[in-house]
Amino acid sequence: MLKIKNLSVSIGDRRLINNLSLMLDPGTVHACMGPNGSGKSSLAYALMGHPNYKITQGSIHLNEIDLTTLPTDKRAKVGLFLSLQQPYEIPGVVLSTFLRESFRALYPEESLDTYLDRLASACNVLKFERSFLDRAVHAGFSGGEKKRCEMLQLLILQPKFALLDEIDSGLDVDALKCVADGLQEFKKQSPSSSIFLITHYQRILDYITPDVVHILQDGVLKKSGDASLVAHVEKYGYQKFI
Repeated sequence: MLKIKNLSVSIGDRRLINNLSLMLDPGTVHACMGPNGSGKSSLAYALMGHPNYKITQGSIHLNEIDLTTLPTDKRAKVGLFLSLQQPYEIPGVVLSTFLRESFRALYPEESLDTYLDRLASACNVLKFERSFLDRAVHAGFSGGEKKRCEMLQLLILQPKFALLDEIDSGLDVDALKCVADGLQEFKKQSPSSSIFLITHYQRILDYITPDVVHILQDGVLKKSGDASLVAHVEKYGYQKFI
């Protein structure tokens, strides 16, 4: 599904990702962990095509489509999705309009009924207040509400590959359960789609078990393993991988 080969990424003279290679198969869940500043978010931004993150080496392919030089909107149209660690407020853009037009851009042949069905289902799963749909995107939302709004986009757009950057950060127990329910629903509705979940904590992984766990440090992929690697990190930290 997603193939990352010998990827190096820089901002100015600073290298953030160094010669990283990954293969993520359809329908799999990958967790990416590592200390602060290890390059996890930088990797996500580079994959999504953020213009500040320059790919100096390597390639990115999604279903044999070369994404390496594509702009962000083109990457989204072929099935890549990024949930931001700190979602931006977009004054003047009503959330319902934003969701509807995003759906139309990705699924021009689908009827509006399909969008409305996905919206209703997602709001129910995430316990998302319908009144929020009349607000500007993320305007006045709490941290947990912003994360649920990101999950709302995920369930409506149903991308082929979802990059989730700390979707669990800053959430209380109830909000975390809602987000986890959204992830489970996404897997149910889009079984061939893959998830790349960046996290610092084990708690979200108690709800959604990763097929593969990656440890990233200083922009280098130090180790990959199964879900047991999470418990090892919780017990011993990251010093072993330095």
